[in-house]
Amino acid sequence: MESPPTFGSELKDGFKPANAWVTNGIAWLDDIQQFYRERSAIEKEYSAKLKALAKKYFEKKTRKSSVLSVGESPTMTPGSLESASLTTWTTQLTTLEARADEHDTYGNDLINKVAAPLQTLGVRFEELRKRHSDFANKVEQERDTSYADLRKVKTKYDAVCAEVESKRKKTESGFGQAKAQAAYQQQLAEMNNAKNSYLIAINVTNKQKERYYHDYVPELLDSLQDLSEFRTLRLNDLWTAASKLEAGLLQQSSGIIDRQTAEIARNLPQLDSMMYIRHNVGGWQEPADKTFEPSPVWHDDDTMVVDETAKIFLRNVLNKSKGQLGDLRREVDKKRREVEQIQKIKQAIRAGTEKRDEVVVVSQIFAAQEDLHQVERRRITAEVETSTITAAVGDVTVGARNHNFKSQTFKIPTNCDLCGERIWGLSAKGFDCRDCGYTCHSKCEMKVPAECPGEQNKEERKKLKQERQESANSTLKPGSIAAASTSNSELSKLSRSNTMNSLSSGYATSAHRSISGAKSPTAGEDGGNGAAELPANSRSSGPVRRIMAPPPVAYISELPGSAPDASASSEHPKGKMLYAFEANGDGELSVPEGRDVVILEPDSGSGWIKVRLGYKEGLVPASYVEAAPAAPAAMAPQNTGQSTYSNSGSSISTNNTTTTASRKKGPAVAPRRGAKKLKYVEALYAYAAQNDAEHSMTEGERFVLVKEDPGDGWAEVEKGGVTKSVPASYIQAV
Repeated sequence: MESPPTFGSELKDGFKPANAWVTNGIAWLDDIQQFYRERSAIEKEYSAKLKALAKKYFEKKTRKSSVLSVGESPTMTPGSLESASLTTWTTQLTTLEARADEHDTYGNDLINKVAAPLQTLGVRFEELRKRHSDFANKVEQERDTSYADLRKVKTKYDAVCAEVESKRKKTESGFGQAKAQAAYQQQLAEMNNAKNSYLIAINVTNKQKERYYHDYVPELLDSLQDLSEFRTLRLNDLWTAASKLEAGLLQQSSGIIDRQTAEIARNLPQLDSMMYIRHNVGGWQEPADKTFEPSPVWHDDDTMVVDETAKIFLRNVLNKSKGQLGDLRREVDKKRREVEQIQKIKQAIRAGTEKRDEVVVVSQIFAAQEDLHQVERRRITAEVETSTITAAVGDVTVGARNHNFKSQTFKIPTNCDLCGERIWGLSAKGFDCRDCGYTCHSKCEMKVPAECPGEQNKEERKKLKQERQESANSTLKPGSIAAASTSNSELSKLSRSNTMNSLSSGYATSAHRSISGAKSPTAGEDGGNGAAELPANSRSSGPVRRIMAPPPVAYISELPGSAPDASASSEHPKGKMLYAFEANGDGELSVPEGRDVVILEPDSGSGWIKVRLGYKEGLVPASYVEAAPAAPAAMAPQNTGQSTYSNSGSSISTNNTTTTASRKKGPAVAPRRGAKKLKYVEALYAYAAQNDAEHSMTEGERFVLVKEDPGDGWAEVEKGGVTKSVPASYIQAV
């Protein structure tokens, strides 16, 4: 700027704020010099750490020199030689030490050539600023004094004027007119002199004010501005010195780094590999192929089983492998081309013709190779499976009518057409044929014969389903149940062989267990050995549900004297259930019709009595129990091999000749004080019962909820005094 503005011409009476601004600027010099002192400390600390770092890694290099050069167990000792990479690494550590010395020198220069001069400059500038401030206070006091003197002259003038007015009034009175007139004239002259003095004082004060605001203060402001600008000039000089010092440091470091870079360029990647190869050349032998190892408990050879049952499995495996092989080969070719394309990009990056991140590209190569590896493994597996099976039994897929299986989630109760068992769970996974409707477990898929009749309509599918289920159940239905050892009659009585003649929601009809340890026979086993045939109503032709069985103690019949606290039970009266009762609240006990119970507490007027059935105790309606006279010990009922009580949640009668449909309904029962309120559910969809343990439902039909879904997808409901199971997803609470 040709004529830059000045503080004096622009700010006028602005000395105090300008003085504060200059004061802050001078104080800032202390912050700057403190910055360079701290920067110096960091540089010196950095120098020390660099030296320590170089020393640490010199020692590490010495310890690992041999391992890094030729490996842990070289076949030829390298002597004192180091690999090319280690030699380059030594150059870098030496460079680091040299740079540490440079930073130490730079730290000292920052203190001596920048921080110390800044501190001295700040002190001197502060002294000059105080001189300006003191002079400004002085001229301000002179201005205030002029104002005070003018106020005094004005006060004197006002007093003289008041005296003149007083003397004038006295001249108007009737006495001493001549004397009063003389005094008045004399006072009038005094007033004129005071007026003239006042006017002179005004002019003097105005002139002093003019000099203060137009000469004294502007000159001070200009001088203060000059001081501030001089501070900036000296600060720039010191900043320049600091920059030159850092530039010198960088120039020295750059020279050191350039020499280091030249050494790095000599470290060719193949030099280390060549040195390692020369010192580790040795023999290698490929591991032998794996061979068939017989089981220690079943001695066999490596001949593939090719009977009809095995051929079904092999045909399914071969069909799946052959079907996948073509797609897998094409997928392998596609993945291999992708890997080759990315590898070309990597080569271009190393050649400098492609500007991309090589690490990202290498990561992409690995990802593509992993995908290729997975597909290649599947292709090899399919090829070997195909060749192995074909070599053993030929191409058995020729003429096969394979099912069009698709993975399916069965949200309604569905049975496997191969094994007959239920495909469990609300989200059960399995397969179904889109053409003929064949359903099976995931585990049974490879065992299904390739005999698909082709696309079927609804009626044909239903008929096929029935035939398949009958066939599956006939293969699973045991012909007999093994009897227990005849040498122990008591244990044979404890065998549960014929007590589950109807299902509850908790237990499956397929759970033919024996407490004595007898194993339930499977299809094809000998049905002899005196084992009793299961009753006809113990298994329906419908689907079978199987969940966790109750504790074994719930299957054991009560032998004479084996009831809990047998001695105490003889002291209580006995009774017999006239009707079946289902517990609907806490403390109540479910008891089937016709069961003998022990009456622990008689009716106290509430209409309820407390009874014991086996090891369970609870309340039942008094009108449901008929008291019986105490029987002599000799007349105690003998165990017939059937369970006296059941732990089933639905408490279905175990009498082989009595079905749930013929059960008598008991009289109405007054609500027990404190009993739970009944819960009702409503059918969302129609459902046809698959066996005797399930209720059929129509949409909108209501039931009493006996037991909520315990996690197996089924709930127990009661209607017409009969408790059975229904799918939990088919009902909702109302």
